[in-house]
Amino acid sequence: MITEETLLRQSSGKGRGWDRVVRGIFATLTYLILFIAVLLFGKICWDGAPTLFTSEAPFINTSFLFDKNETLHVFDTAAGERLQLPASQYMEYVKQHGEEAIFHHKSFSYSGGGIIGPIAGTLLLTAGSILLALFFGVSAAIYLSEYAKDSPFIRAVRLAILNLAGVPSIVFGLFGFSVFVLAVPIITQEPASRSLLAIPLFGTGSFLSFQGWNSSLLAGCATLACMILPVIITASEESLKSVPQGFRDASLALGATRWQTIRTSVLPFSLPGILTSSLLAITRVAGETAPIMFTAAVAAKDDLPWEGISNPFEIFSSQVQALPYHIYTLAARIPNSEYTQRAQFGSVFVFLLLVAIMSFSSMYLRAKMRAKLKW
Repeated sequence: MITEETLLRQSSGKGRGWDRVVRGIFATLTYLILFIAVLLFGKICWDGAPTLFTSEAPFINTSFLFDKNETLHVFDTAAGERLQLPASQYMEYVKQHGEEAIFHHKSFSYSGGGIIGPIAGTLLLTAGSILLALFFGVSAAIYLSEYAKDSPFIRAVRLAILNLAGVPSIVFGLFGFSVFVLAVPIITQEPASRSLLAIPLFGTGSFLSFQGWNSSLLAGCATLACMILPVIITASEESLKSVPQGFRDASLALGATRWQTIRTSVLPFSLPGILTSSLLAITRVAGETAPIMFTAAVAAKDDLPWEGISNPFEIFSSQVQALPYHIYTLAARIPNSEYTQRAQFGSVFVFLLLVAIMSFSSMYLRAKMRAKLKW
């Protein structure tokens, strides 16, 4: 039996020399990329881990994870002790001791308290955009793969979808702002003064007003969903095509309709590939800053998205904080100091862990499905 090693031995010495050179180049480039990645993540862990982990039980800085973000106040006491207190604790200290007991006072915006607000906003934006993108993306993939016949128009649609994947995120942000924030139609009793068009709904006293959803969680989710639709559609369509045609033929031969065939014989076996597309989408959506800056995110918010609402659906109309925008604010919009750096590095480290958890959860679910669905 002729093996690869036998063929390599029969090759000329010069050929083997070039093979070693090419192999060495590829190996060097591969390990160089790995080395750079290790340095990058190592730097993030080295700078951010001390903010999240402590040397005392429970060994995790729970206040950083579960407290709301506040301004940090740094000052000296009359005894010469330097204190670092978030705004809420600082106000209590002032009430108890008076302002005359505070010396060398300095304040640092967004550097005190915790990051539960940005964490909650990031999770809500990611989950909402993934659900919207999966619904519309998988629907489009089913049509293109199972119903649409090959034609110049369908090929142009596929090309347009691929081109959308290369559009910069800032463009999607401006698109979301101009459409979802300012122009999408809603039903309301009183149209806003900035409404582009208000159509009365006779007999109801309401109007169909083209005034948008304002800056809100829903507008942010819709914008992010549009941004990842090309990835979802392309990956889902390829996953559907990978299911053997015999599955479809057998189902149709037994009298099933086209939709019954897709629902029972195609979709279950394509779910691992669809989850792969959602995995790719999670890693992109969670880290975007520009789209949510225009449509959903705020730098500071007193309440969590679900606090102070009487109707659960009101959460979709509220603005949210998000870790990418919070990190951007700390790094670029306020003066740099050791206190802002600590909050910045801690936020980046938590953000990295959050994305890793979501990605590994999707990978685990995909592996479990692949183990059950084999042909």
